[in-house]
Amino acid sequence: MRILDLFCGAGGASMGYHRAMPDAEIIGIDIDPQPDYPFTFIQGDALRPPFNLDDFDLIHASPPCQSYSSMSNRYGSDQPELISKVRSMIEDRPYVIENVVGASKEMNSNLILCGSMFGLQTRRHRLFETSFLVPGLKCGDHTGHIPVYGPPDGRRLSGPKEAPTLNAWKSITEGQKALGIDWTESWHSIREAIPPAYTEYIARFIET
Repeated sequence: MRILDLFCGAGGASMGYHRAMPDAEIIGIDIDPQPDYPFTFIQGDALRPPFNLDDFDLIHASPPCQSYSSMSNRYGSDQPELISKVRSMIEDRPYVIENVVGASKEMNSNLILCGSMFGLQTRRHRLFETSFLVPGLKCGDHTGHIPVYGPPDGRRLSGPKEAPTLNAWKSITEGQKALGIDWTESWHSIREAIPPAYTEYIARFIET
């Protein structure tokens, strides 16, 4: 099994596939350096990967979410909306596209995964479009969840002003535990990553 992770970030999605399929070869591409990415990493434009895409058994893509987020809907964003462009590039082969729930109008899916479904301490709802059938799950109890965004000191840096956030993550360690991430201590990476449990679940339904 060969997996290509476009817009891979620090590798939350990649790690989930690895946990489900330890023998899979995983390659990640991102425009920014990702020193903590745990598999083969190539810095470059994910929209122009230096590969024949047909050489991969699965392509995962997590296009930038800023233009689809609730904050962007409120305050605007200068980030491009790339989901349709990415889909047209990869849709002729097995694929997974992940983004925030606010991207629902662009996604051909209603599959939403949440940390509570996997016993995690954070919600982090994410929407997934897959080229194969993945059964939905029901959210669990959100009581006591830890929001892992903004800086890890109880504040939120979103919108035009700083605002207090109740029950926000208080440390890198708390954020790692909440998301099930243990290979990076980068504040930026942790607040951007998806829990590996999401793609570990999706990987169960890939036809190999």
